[in-house]
Amino acid sequence: MKVTQERLPESQLGLNIEIAPDASRSAYEKMVQNLSRSSNIPGFRKGKVPRQVLLQRIGNDRIKAAALEELIQKSLQDAIEQEKIEALGQPNLRSNFEELLGQYNPGDVLSFSIAVDVPPTVELADYSNLSVTAEEIVYKPEKVDEFIEQRREQKADLVPVEDRPAQMGDIAFVDFKGTLTGEGEEGKEIEGGSATNFQVEMVEGKLIPGMVEGMVGMKPEETKEVAVTFPDDYPQEDLAGKPALFSITLNELKTKELPELDDDFAQEVSDDKFETMAAYRESIEKQFQEQAENQTKNNINAAIAEALLEQNQIDLPESLVQEEVTNVLTKTLMQMQQMGLDVRQLFNSDNVPMLRDNAKPEATTNLNKSLIIKEIAKRENLEPDKSAIDAKIAEIRPELEGQEVDQDRLVQMVTEDLLSENTYKWLQEKAQVELVPEGSLSETEEETDDSDEEVETAEVEVVSEGD
Repeated sequence: MKVTQERLPESQLGLNIEIAPDASRSAYEKMVQNLSRSSNIPGFRKGKVPRQVLLQRIGNDRIKAAALEELIQKSLQDAIEQEKIEALGQPNLRSNFEELLGQYNPGDVLSFSIAVDVPPTVELADYSNLSVTAEEIVYKPEKVDEFIEQRREQKADLVPVEDRPAQMGDIAFVDFKGTLTGEGEEGKEIEGGSATNFQVEMVEGKLIPGMVEGMVGMKPEETKEVAVTFPDDYPQEDLAGKPALFSITLNELKTKELPELDDDFAQEVSDDKFETMAAYRESIEKQFQEQAENQTKNNINAAIAEALLEQNQIDLPESLVQEEVTNVLTKTLMQMQQMGLDVRQLFNSDNVPMLRDNAKPEATTNLNKSLIIKEIAKRENLEPDKSAIDAKIAEIRPELEGQEVDQDRLVQMVTEDLLSENTYKWLQEKAQVELVPEGSLSETEEETDDSDEEVETAEVEVVSEGD
């Protein structure tokens, strides 16, 4: 078998395969023999069907087609082994099968072409002196006070109020019933617009705008009518922008009694992990400081990754891209399940093709980053050693207790994480990094606000792990 190679776009290798006359005849004769042994033809015992009868009943074209298909498959695998090709995914036949069938004459030379995905060649531009700009996340001591105050609010006791009317900040227990007041809808009851002994914290933004504010000054057992207007962006479209009147009865009024910020409080909120308030505060301060440092480091890494992507574009094979698309969608599905969402409504046979198309840009970016980082690690000898891998696995093992763990997969994931960590650390040390204030690189003020909100949420989650 003669094989010639041709480099193709998208990290594919074209193979032109020439089958010798003996091999083309042998494939046909073998197929005739196999069909003779397996065919059930009336009047003949299995395996004893005369050749001419077999050809008449099945048809020479069908036999040639079956022989040709098997010949192509076998030759394809033999060619990959012969040429020592690291093939990815399934090879594709470039030649037209119907044309090949017309040309196929057992005992004659047969030639056809295939394309096979191969690992991409990673040719890197100079990465040893990158210049990047990243946002610096500065530790803010006031965040510690805000977080402790949140924990204090969560541990507050509700104490009845009897000697004054309702004010902002109170906890009110109310009955309410809403009706529309717009033209043509006067007195129409609002579906879902009523409740009994409903608990609401009297702070701005609760319920319909103006509703909580209208309760200020009420006393227990008092009933009051409060006029409001539903916001234009109200989720229930049939109510958006419409005026309404709510009849509100205040059943009970309570206020929060906050605990003292003492050692007892520290022990309660930390499940006795810290004996003193000073130790509890110090622990939170340390976590916020580390988080700010890690977020700054992650911002630098993201800037480095972006710079690497700008100067290095890899010709990716489609099989790798589709594999990463599957990984992206699997991760999304798992996140949605953890949030309690019904993934069956989104991940169905009608939507999956669209979802795969939408995930392709992210998958392509992921692959480019990963391949670039791996190539740099290889060139600079930054791969983690076995001791580092074992130490990391030992560190995370307690978190995996009670779960079924694929050891090989775990080792692979830890190795990839450490390799990436080593490489970004090396790149940071070599790069010229300009740190700018948080939010200054955001495209819009809205994006900045969203980012700040995510950071604050993450901070709360991190320091709450001990609760």
